[in-house]
Amino acid sequence: MKALIQRVLDASLKVEGKLISEIKQGLVILLGIHEEDTKEDLDWLARKVAQLRVFSDDKANMNLSLQDIDGEALVVSQFTLYANTKKGNRPSFTYTAKPEKAILFCESFVEELQLKLNKEVHTGIFGADMKVALTNDGPVTIMIDSKNKM
Repeated sequence: MKALIQRVLDASLKVEGKLISEIKQGLVILLGIHEEDTKEDLDWLARKVAQLRVFSDDKANMNLSLQDIDGEALVVSQFTLYANTKKGNRPSFTYTAKPEKAILFCESFVEELQLKLNKEVHTGIFGADMKVALTNDGPVTIMIDSKNKM
């Protein structure tokens, strides 16, 4: 699994012009599911995201997690994180999980993150044409890949 994480002051998500989700200070998590991902990848990534220390403490050091600041999270399924661009100019999505698996893993990731944060995690609509607006804070943008744990 891959997560492209952006620290935000606020974010919103619309589908067909209708507001679906919005958050204040927290993280926008663009989530990609690989065809070979396992429950272990899901659990590891949810724990990593919940504990990731990317928010500033009183000395302006990135020392606080989403849990520490009682921040909000918005998870957006993003199959394009597994785009293969080695050949030609058109991305290939050969290794992206099929929709059945991707939906299950995305929903399970959200559930696991909610348990770790002890609060609602906001989402988009799987497979929809979503419009995400955000105010990136910093900016701080971090990629985490469950296949690169070490």
